[in-house]
Amino acid sequence: MRGYGLLGEKLGHSFSPQIHRALGGYDYRLLEVAPEDLPGFMERRDFTAINVTIPYKQAVLPWMDTVSETARRIGCVNTVVQDSQGRLHGYNTDASGFLWMVNRSGIRIGGKKCLVLGSGGASKTVCACLRDLAAREVTVISRHGADNYENIARHADAQVIINATPVGMYPQNGLSPVELSLFPQLEGVLDLIYNPARTALLLQAEKRGIPCLNGLWMLVAQAKRASELFLNATLDDGEISRITHLIASQTANIVLIGMPGCGKTTVGRLLASMTGRRFADTDGLIEEAAGCSCGDLLRARGEAAFRALETEALSRVCRESGLVIATGGGAVTRPENRDILRQNGVVFHLERPLDALSTAGDRPLSASPERLKQLWLERAPMYAAFRDAAVANADAQTAAREILQRMSGEEILP
Repeated sequence: MRGYGLLGEKLGHSFSPQIHRALGGYDYRLLEVAPEDLPGFMERRDFTAINVTIPYKQAVLPWMDTVSETARRIGCVNTVVQDSQGRLHGYNTDASGFLWMVNRSGIRIGGKKCLVLGSGGASKTVCACLRDLAAREVTVISRHGADNYENIARHADAQVIINATPVGMYPQNGLSPVELSLFPQLEGVLDLIYNPARTALLLQAEKRGIPCLNGLWMLVAQAKRASELFLNATLDDGEISRITHLIASQTANIVLIGMPGCGKTTVGRLLASMTGRRFADTDGLIEEAAGCSCGDLLRARGEAAFRALETEALSRVCRESGLVIATGGGAVTRPENRDILRQNGVVFHLERPLDALSTAGDRPLSASPERLKQLWLERAPMYAAFRDAAVANADAQTAAREILQRMSGEEILP
C-alpha cells in the first residue's frame, strides 16, 4: 500500500508517527523489516516516501536512483521519496536535524575536541556536521576500531561528546556507553536517543551541570525537512519547537511522589481520567508481584526487601512513556530511584500538612502521628531532591489542574 512511514528493524520506541501526523496530517506507519527481507521491500517500492533508521541508512543506498549531494558526501540516506516514474531519490535530512539540535543546545563546537560514540550511519552524519561546524578534532569511538571503549581514556581531554549509538535506548534504559567521570574538561553532551528522554548518559551530564540535550529536537527537525520533501512544500521553522514541546508533554510520564496519605493515588487516577493516560500505582504492582499486601510484605520480609521490590517495579514502569505513576511514600529513600523516576518523567511532589494526611489503610511505617512526623522529618529533604515541582494538594481537582498546566509548559524534558 502506497503511503508514508519509517523503515527500520525494531521500531517500538519510535515517536515518528505522532510527529508526522502533527506536521502534515498524513498517515505514517512503522515499517519493521528484517534484514533478510530488505531487498524485497526495496524492490517492491510499495511506498510513496519513507524515512530510514537503524540499521538501514547505508544499506538502502544501492536502490537509490539519485542521491542528494549531502547524502552522497555523508554516505547514508534517511529519507527516500519515490517520484511518479517510480524512481527513488535519497536524501539525508538528519544533517539539518543535527545542526538544529546543536544550535538549540547552545553547545559550541568550533575549536573543540569532539568524541562521537558509534560508527554507523548516524555517526557519519554527526561527524560531517561537526567538521562543517569547525570542530578542532573529531574522533569516532567504536567497539573494534583503533579508538575504542577499551582505550577511550586517552581522549580524556574531550570537550563535547555525542552519542550516536543505541546504547541506553528503550527498552534497554539505564545503560550508558561511557562514564563521563573520565572526561574532566567536558563542556557539552548530546545524545541522539530520545526515548528515554533522559538517558543514563544525560543524567550523568545533568548531575555535573554540563549542558546536554536529547535527540527529540533532532528527530523533529529532520522530520520537518523530510515532510517538506514528502509534500513538496515549505513548512514554518516554528513547527519544530511546537511539535517538540507537544511530543515531550504527551510522552513524558507524570510521576507523583509524597508522604503516605497525601493523595497520590486519588490525584493520579484523576489525572489519568482527565488525560486518557494509563495509570500505574507502584504499590499495586508490588502487591501483584508479591501476592500479598504491602503491609504484610513489610511485616514478613522487612523494609529493605520491600524497597528492593519497589525499585524493580519502578524500573519496569518508569521506562514506559505517557503514563501517570503514583509512587509509594518511601520511593525517595533509595537514591538510585531518582534517575529511574526522572528518565522519562516529570516528578511532582504532592504536599499536604501533616495533620491532613490520611492514616486509613494498612500503613506499618506510619501507623501513629509520632511515627508520621518522624517520617516527614527524614523524607522532606529527599522529596525536595527528587522533585521537579511541588504542588499543594488541598483539593485533588485543583492539584490535578495545576499539574496539567505545568505539563503544558514549554520546557518539559531535555
